[in-house]
Amino acid sequence: MTDARTRIDALVKSNDIVLFMKGTALFPQCGFSSRAVAILDHLGAPFQTVDVLQDPEIRQGIKDYSDWPTVPQLYVKGEFVGGSDIMMEMFEAGELQQLLADHEIAKAS
Repeated sequence: MTDARTRIDALVKSNDIVLFMKGTALFPQCGFSSRAVAILDHLGAPFQTVDVLQDPEIRQGIKDYSDWPTVPQLYVKGEFVGGSDIMMEMFEAGELQQLLADHEIAKAS
């Protein structure tokens, strides 16, 4: 698990926005991942995705890394934000837009 944690840590720290999800941005494999991608696409912020279905160590490792039991999981500037429900709540309240603006990733709208 140490190797997975090291790889996850590197991904989280080397990307402004990273979404650990089931599938890819072009072909999400679950509704929650699809919703998370749609939110990020709508905000126009560049983001990296990691398909947890392609790597069982990453799939389990990301849950341990964040102490969060499900995917998708969103990280902004190295910090865990939450899953798709939290993303949706933050988006609807304008908080996700503000978070990205505060980190100079995207403009608040």
